[in-house]
Amino acid sequence: MSRTTFEAKLATETAIETFDFTSRLAATETISSASTTATVYSGTDASSSSVISGSATIAGQKITQKVTAGVEGVTYLLTCAITTSLGQTLNLSAFLPIVPAYA
Repeated sequence: MSRTTFEAKLATETAIETFDFTSRLAATETISSASTTATVYSGTDASSSSVISGSATIAGQKITQKVTAGVEGVTYLLTCAITTSLGQTLNLSAFLPIVPAYA
């Protein structure tokens, strides 16, 4: 499983994050289904799944996922799972840090 870090966001922001599966798929392979989950990597949030807003969207060999809210100081681990036309089940993960807004 590969992990990256998305750009930090404020708890007040809503953002669209992209998981790129291009390098993991064969030339004619397509993504059949996708889902994204969120867990706490560091910090405390009893409702970590609430940062996921709506369903994952398939866009060619990439998956986009809207994320919202979050708890300041928490780093979430977002995991995108896909099933492909060739029967593969693949995952990509990324860290999503939530940073405080400074006035």
